[in-house]
Amino acid sequence: MRLVNIGFGNLVSANRMIAIVSPESAPIKRIIQDAKERGTLIDATHGRRTRAVIITDSDHIILSYLQSETVANRISDENAVDDEEDTDE
Repeated sequence: MRLVNIGFGNLVSANRMIAIVSPESAPIKRIIQDAKERGTLIDATHGRRTRAVIITDSDHIILSYLQSETVANRISDENAVDDEEDTDE
């Protein structure tokens, strides 16, 4: 299981992520509101502005203050490290 830091030491399983999207569009705002009503919203922004919305395979919605690209790069960087470790054996 690979964990990705989404800010402030909060970690999310990379294998459970389906999408990382911007919170600006109306459909994403509706998804956030629906998750809040269902109790499946996880706010990991620590009071900062939401810049990325992570959608998981368990229908949880996670808010992060990091840019979507930053979270995606952290996932890619971990994959690169894992690939390097596999070739060392």
